Amino acid sequence: MKRKYVIVVPDGAADYPIPQLGGKTVFESASTPNLDRLASNGIQGLCYTVPQGMSPGSDVAMMGVLGYDAQKYYSGRAPIEAVAQSIPLSETDWVFRCNLVTIENGVMIDHSAGHLSTEEGCELIQEINRHCGSRDIQFYTGVGYRHLMVVRGKEFGGVATVPPHDNIGKPIDTLLPQGTNAEFLKSIIMKSQEILPHHPVNTTRKENGKRLANSVWLWGEGRKITMESFEEKYGLKGAVITAVDLVKGLARLIGFDVLHVEGATGYFNTNYRGKGEAAIEALKKYDLVVVHIEATDEAGHAGDAETKERALELIDEHIIGPIYNHLLSYASWRMLVMPDHPTPVATRAHVADAVPFALAGDGIEPKKQLPFSEFNAAQSGLLIQRGYELMKYFVSE
Repeated sequence: MKRKYVIVVPDGAADYPIPQLGGKTVFESASTPNLDRLASNGIQGLCYTVPQGMSPGSDVAMMGVLGYDAQKYYSGRAPIEAVAQSIPLSETDWVFRCNLVTIENGVMIDHSAGHLSTEEGCELIQEINRHCGSRDIQFYTGVGYRHLMVVRGKEFGGVATVPPHDNIGKPIDTLLPQGTNAEFLKSIIMKSQEILPHHPVNTTRKENGKRLANSVWLWGEGRKITMESFEEKYGLKGAVITAVDLVKGLARLIGFDVLHVEGATGYFNTNYRGKGEAAIEALKKYDLVVVHIEATDEAGHAGDAETKERALELIDEHIIGPIYNHLLSYASWRMLVMPDHPTPVATRAHVADAVPFALAGDGIEPKKQLPFSEFNAAQSGLLIQRGYELMKYFVSE
């Protein structure tokens, strides 16, 4: 029987010591008996998922987690999400991520507009498309606050944009697009600020004391992307469980199946138990199952240590624990737990630091039987400089 593999990715979970948690990181403070057991029965180490000089986005970092060199394949975040949404692209089209955000007094307040619902987001993006769309400019609805814009007939090779989630609290005049055709992008952002505040969705949100989705924010630009199949590269048939279009897009690009879990939201209230159960069921059909959970990253962006800690505990209880226990019934298995990047509560932004990982299973000799943490992973002496190489080791005989 073929060996079974599982990777659990608590997005952005790695952190720095946090005063609210008694000077501990979230991994050190949270109650994670299953992750600690996995680490004690295997090995810990550190891994640089983001190549030097590249921005520490989940797009780049998840390529590393999945065993792909972002310096070779990466062309921008938005084209990956376009694959998730099955948006057809020509070789010359440009795709931008289009967040619905909250801007107050010229300051970026919230990259997610208070995590408005998908239904609200769709209404607002459709309104933007009516006012700003054309034959060559189309807006596509995604999930929650995350949407896309496709532009034909313009060149953006020299444009520079910034992600809103890494710039909370900063004046937007320092964040607006710069470079090639930046004025075009800025005009759409400014036009949206005239249209959105008065939309019925925002009128209702205001009445309910919620943040307004009062602007779009364009970033993450790129062109059509192609990647080598995971099965051709590593010889394994894979599937992914995620609520995030970015990870769905990467999965489809490498030939993974994307498995749907009812109630998976990409937020704190996601269906943790459902994700764990779906992974266990998927092992009947697939060699490798990747479970991605966004909740820890969202808590990091919110600067919310307690929620980040609680999300990690739920991941441990409902995902890591049940999957680990189930894998023990197989003759041969391996399990890897690692964040894609850190999202420290103190900075509320992604950083390119090495992430800790725990790896256990068939052929992995336990070393330094210690609870899982950034510190203990660093003390192991195991450091993977090129993150994509960890996959080769993980699936090796």
